[in-house]
Amino acid sequence: MGKARVLVDGYNLALEKGTGIATYARNLSAQLSALGHKVDLMYGLRFSSGKNKLLAEVSFFDPPTRSMKTKEIVKSLITSPFGVTAKQVPLTGKVIARKTHGGLPEHDRIFNARHLYTISRLHFGTYGQFLNVDYPGKADVAHWTYPLPVKLKNAANLYTIHDLVPLRLPYTTLDNKRAFLKMVRRIGEKADHIVTVSEASKRDIVELLGVDENRVTNTYQAVSLPSRILNRNEDEVREEVSSIFGLDHRQYFLFFGAIEPKKNVGRIIEAYLASHSQFPLVIVGQLVWKDANELRLLDALQDTEKSLLKKLMLGPTTGRPAKTSSVVRLEYLPLNLLTSLIRCARGVVFPSLYEGFGLPILEAMQLGTAVITGSEGANPEVAGDSALIVDPYDVNSISQAMKDIANDDGLMEHYQRMGLERAKLFSPEKYAERLQTLYAKFK
Repeated sequence: MGKARVLVDGYNLALEKGTGIATYARNLSAQLSALGHKVDLMYGLRFSSGKNKLLAEVSFFDPPTRSMKTKEIVKSLITSPFGVTAKQVPLTGKVIARKTHGGLPEHDRIFNARHLYTISRLHFGTYGQFLNVDYPGKADVAHWTYPLPVKLKNAANLYTIHDLVPLRLPYTTLDNKRAFLKMVRRIGEKADHIVTVSEASKRDIVELLGVDENRVTNTYQAVSLPSRILNRNEDEVREEVSSIFGLDHRQYFLFFGAIEPKKNVGRIIEAYLASHSQFPLVIVGQLVWKDANELRLLDALQDTEKSLLKKLMLGPTTGRPAKTSSVVRLEYLPLNLLTSLIRCARGVVFPSLYEGFGLPILEAMQLGTAVITGSEGANPEVAGDSALIVDPYDVNSISQAMKDIANDDGLMEHYQRMGLERAKLFSPEKYAERLQTLYAKFK
């Protein structure tokens, strides 16, 4: 197609701390804009745009404080079969919108339909149909970055399905599996095209949903950390990590990501302890699973340390207590501190059970850090021969890889060099080429 106007949803962009899919949406809008396409962002926030432009702009950036009320839900379901019309958000620049992650994504215009994505799910559950959305001067193509039961009226609708983990590893997610299957099947039937991020995910979409492989395009993702982070002075980064975290350069292992079953954090901790490494293990991530099984071993170790400390305080001992754990957990870090921690690690340990892509692998590689990852899902496809590949279900396999990296500086440096080269295959420029090929299908 020539230069077009493209709608990109703001479903994940509205989350306060963002997600991997929010990163995907940001990269997508940036590359579409760089290719010369006009980009409209479509949000589904609570606020309503009134006559007062300043108040409307303030409301757009104001964090949501409540969900839909029952009366509002009933009214929405009565009118949803007729579709919804989004309104343009009047951004005047009076609100300071600059944030740590880089402010708003690249865009030409921003639209909002009140509670759009909540209503679309309710509409789909009630009527079994996708919700139609429309707006003045609308786009030629809508690119939905997540499986959503919504479509832009009288336009080409593309849907990105990152993975089918709820169907492949149902015990690792809290999704309603029946509702998820119903939605992705409908996308398989109705989408003008399906986009995904790895050959592993493409195979799953073709095999599990019965979609013709010609209707699925793998664009991979782009690894695109800001230049202000990539170009930081090495000594400055080392000093930051040392002074803030008390960690020495290349003297610790690191896991970062959501703490949930598919991330395999429990086995990482067990493997680390079995390795008897002299280097600590740092875990950065929020617990997103109701059952904290992944952290029970860590909790037990911390309880042991507290018990030993209590004994020391109650009376004299004949010696120092044994060091029971060198595992440190940090719940959340802003991007600048997280990337400093990644950059100085001896190795990033990411042997997840399944990934549609595995962005942390490439982020670590781009920052020049050796990676240990798993043999399942898209991980080996993304990592190639530029990381240590382990069986994610085998604690001994993970432990041995950690020993190898801990005890062999040459091996660590080999994977640092290989990773830097591998990351170049997933540069924004390469991603733009793949997007250009994809959008050429809609000339």
